[in-house]
This record gives sequence, structure tokens and C-alpha cells, in this order.
Amino acid sequence: MGTEETRLIVLRGNSASGKSSVAAGLRERFGRNLALVGQDNLRRLVLRERDRPGAANIGLIGMTARYALDAGFHTVVEGILYADRYATMLEDLVRDHRGVSRCYYLDVPLQETLLRHATKPDPALQAAVTHAHLRDWYREHDLLPSGIETVIPADSTLDDTVTRILRETGLDGVAPVDR
Repeated sequence: MGTEETRLIVLRGNSASGKSSVAAGLRERFGRNLALVGQDNLRRLVLRERDRPGAANIGLIGMTARYALDAGFHTVVEGILYADRYATMLEDLVRDHRGVSRCYYLDVPLQETLLRHATKPDPALQAAVTHAHLRDWYREHDLLPSGIETVIPADSTLDDTVTRILRETGLDGVAPVDR
């Protein structure tokens, strides 16, 4: 799946850990030809499905990432993506991808996720997702069992995290394709 030139990046972490901001930062810095496969978009908006073991979004995320890679897009898969539900799909993606694959876990303590959530600019999201929700969803060190993730600590700034991922994946030396 994909080519030797395509890059697969998996960004995981708890709610409000910065995954979507990192993904957006990667796209902003890299440019075109970088597909964003967001768990929230596919699970909540496309399927309107609850996050549960064996749910349809797991396969849809995997298929979407495979399609984007096969079409020549560098691909970022991002979401909470609980290890007990998504590990097999994510590890299969990494195993099957012919190019560079890197997985990152944003390790942000619960108190910091609560603070970060409070800074989100969407009032509807603030009302819909409470601190009680964040506490209920939080899983400390929910790493993939295969040990393929690089842990990014909470004190890594957004800019530092984006720069690190671009460097470690080699995207900092790849020219974007104007599609």
C-alpha cells in the first residue's frame, strides 16, 4: 500500500491533547498532497457512530488512509484511537505501508487536557464536551501494544512537535505536489 515515497503519520492521544492542532500544523507547513484522516470526522460526522469496539469507523479510517496513500498522498491519521479498539487496524496500516511510517502518542496529563480544552474557540464544543466527559474518556499512557509509537511529552510546543514530525518522517525534505 502506498509507495516508497509516501509517508504515513499516526497521531494519537487523549481528547484535547493537541492532535488536531498538530495535524493542521503539519498540513500548513507541508502544503498540498497531505491527506488528513480524522477519527472525529469519519466517526462522528460521516457515520454518526459511537466509539465502541468493532465499530464501522475503524475500517473506514483504515480504508480511507489506504486509499489516500495508494493515490500518492502523504497521510496523517489522527484521533484518540483507543489502543484496545484501533491497534490492529493501525498496526496493519504501518505493516502494509511501503513508505516511511511513524506513530506518535501525545502524552498529556489529565489536568493539562482540561486546561487546553478550555482554550478551544468553539462555544458549542465547550458546552457539549464537559470536564466530566474529558475525565471519563481519559486513558493514561494508552500506548499501542507493539511499542511502535514515539511519545511526545506535554511540554513539547506545537511548533516543536510539528518540526520534529516533519524531520523524523523526512517530509521536511520533500516538495509538496501541486494537485
